[in-house]
Amino acid sequence: MGIMSYLRDRMGKILAVVIGLALLAFVAGEVIHTGSSFLRGDATTVAEVNGEKIDYKDFSQRIETSTEQFKQQYNQPLTPQVTDYIQSTTWNQLLTGILLKKEIERLGLVVGDAETASMITGNNPDQQIQSQFMDESGKFDKAKLNQFLTYINSGKVPAAEFERWGQFVKNVIDSKRQQKYVALVSNGLYVNSLEAQDDYTDKNKLANFKYTVLDYASIPDNKITLTDDDYNTYYNEHKGLFKNPEETRSFDYVSFNAAPSKQDSAAIKDQVEKLAASFKASTNDSLFVQINAETKAPLVFAKKGQLEPKLDSVMFTAEKGAIYGPYLAGGKYKIAKLIDSKVGPDSVKARHILLNPATEGGMDKAVAKADSLKKLIQGGKSFDELAKTYSIDKNSAVKGGDLGTFGRGAMIPAFEDAAFDGKAGDLVVVKSQYGVHLLNIESQKGSSKVVKVAVVDKSLAPSSETQNAVYAKAQQFLSTANSENFAAQAKKAGLTVKSSDDVTGVASSLIGLDNARPVVKWAFGADKGAVSDQVFAVGDQYIVARLSNIKPQGALPLDAVKKQIAPAVLVDVKGKQLAEKFQAALSGATSIDQVAQKAGSKVVPVQNIVFANPVIPGSSAEFKLVGSIFGSQPNKLSAPVKGQSGVYVYVVESFANPAALTNTVREKQQLSQALAQRTPGSVLDALKDKANVKDNRAKFL
Repeated sequence: MGIMSYLRDRMGKILAVVIGLALLAFVAGEVIHTGSSFLRGDATTVAEVNGEKIDYKDFSQRIETSTEQFKQQYNQPLTPQVTDYIQSTTWNQLLTGILLKKEIERLGLVVGDAETASMITGNNPDQQIQSQFMDESGKFDKAKLNQFLTYINSGKVPAAEFERWGQFVKNVIDSKRQQKYVALVSNGLYVNSLEAQDDYTDKNKLANFKYTVLDYASIPDNKITLTDDDYNTYYNEHKGLFKNPEETRSFDYVSFNAAPSKQDSAAIKDQVEKLAASFKASTNDSLFVQINAETKAPLVFAKKGQLEPKLDSVMFTAEKGAIYGPYLAGGKYKIAKLIDSKVGPDSVKARHILLNPATEGGMDKAVAKADSLKKLIQGGKSFDELAKTYSIDKNSAVKGGDLGTFGRGAMIPAFEDAAFDGKAGDLVVVKSQYGVHLLNIESQKGSSKVVKVAVVDKSLAPSSETQNAVYAKAQQFLSTANSENFAAQAKKAGLTVKSSDDVTGVASSLIGLDNARPVVKWAFGADKGAVSDQVFAVGDQYIVARLSNIKPQGALPLDAVKKQIAPAVLVDVKGKQLAEKFQAALSGATSIDQVAQKAGSKVVPVQNIVFANPVIPGSSAEFKLVGSIFGSQPNKLSAPVKGQSGVYVYVVESFANPAALTNTVREKQQLSQALAQRTPGSVLDALKDKANVKDNRAKFL
């Protein structure tokens, strides 16, 4: 009873302790299992700049926007290199914006309402505004801007479009604030008369001299054995050069080629050949292409030069229904069929009114409305005014529906067929994936033969048997390779070990490796010396990698740069030996000719070298040599100078001073302009160098 009484009295405390321990165990388990954010950092923070967190969702949305802009502007495929460029540009823009924003707010720089209005509606709008409203000649069209502003203020603008315009204006204002900040810094810079005088002298003072040189190449590399002291000496003399702006990693790898075999190629060709008879008999070529082709290209008319070369030389003289192929092009086997040929215009000038079936109550009602608008125009109503009122294509609506002049291939197939098949003056109702168009053909120019060609293609791809066989080889190598024997195992297997050095954490493609993101992500999560825990599929290769080096951000130790500086250390050691040889030749010598004779070199005369352009005729830029020359006295043998190509000894014969500079205004203006051009980049570099940036992009991208 005593024990039961004791438990009853203290049950509350006991339960609290038990529950507390259970909760602690649960939380600890979750931490171990998932990696809690309070131990591993915020799982959604892609970077932190001076304490300001950048959320991955926001960053990824910016990348998506930049990607869409790139697609619209350049119409190019998104290769790994392009992806790298977009991600890097987006990051730099975001980082620049954050750094400048803090400085701008600290200084209290603003863009007032009146200034904003002037930037948008003034006599000379901001350049970003002007670039959006150009006429056909590429000049700013104020009327187009005013029409668009009337539309924006009409209250009939879709919310998404209104929001995009608001964001655009905000970006213009932010850009103006940044311009003010840079201008503020630039206006604080000054070029004085002494600087102008020095610059004038550097560009116009002439030096005439003779030199003799012992080239570094005169000592074979295999005659030099580099020591630890050699490396330490060079490293300590150039320590300031070894500051890593961001962490990089290097890895060695072997690749197993899984490209299609001859048997795979023959099998694909056989597949395409079997389709040829069915293709020739097909009565619905568009459907046949959609079912059988990998590239679902629409069937459109093309003029000479618009088809791929093999077809361009065949189809313009072939009979309707002719089959060409199979032929190999662009890594694919293809067969082509001539659907039709005719003579038609080269270009069309047109305008349209675009209606949205979803808001008109369906396709039938949209077509009926287009017919009604057609009758109104035929009855004398203005096409321009109806386009501004009814067209959902606002880019052309503000121009009265004008689409300009376009050639074949510029428009979607249904619209293009109507524009090129009709005649000038026609009003045609056309249905497309964008809605219902009321098309007005204003004029047509040129005349040439065009053909409509259907193409069925099959990519050359490795068979599963080929892939499995190559993958098995890669797996076998992975099972035997480790940090110590990686190179030996590669040699045993007849494989070449390749290297990717100084890879950044956000790299998507590397030399020889496209779509290498999985390998890079592994490298930034591995320890030095580790061999990859899997075989990576990169394009048509299987990759096994070994992490060879890690270079942290900041000052790098000698071990991290030893491989990198080896060529420079070799030159440095050669330079010391050649300098000693020249030093011995200088002993007792009274002329440059005597020095050259003793050293076994020759004397080269040089005329009219200026300090600002230190290029030696027949050689390269020699900054140390020319700098030393302009600091020397005439007719005095120099000490040995280690230059870019070798070790030099020289003697200055004379200097020719330029005419006295009586007016420094022009020189100061030139220097000020050059300084102003460098200022924006220099300001940003200084802000980035000073900033505390925690970059976690390698974990997310």
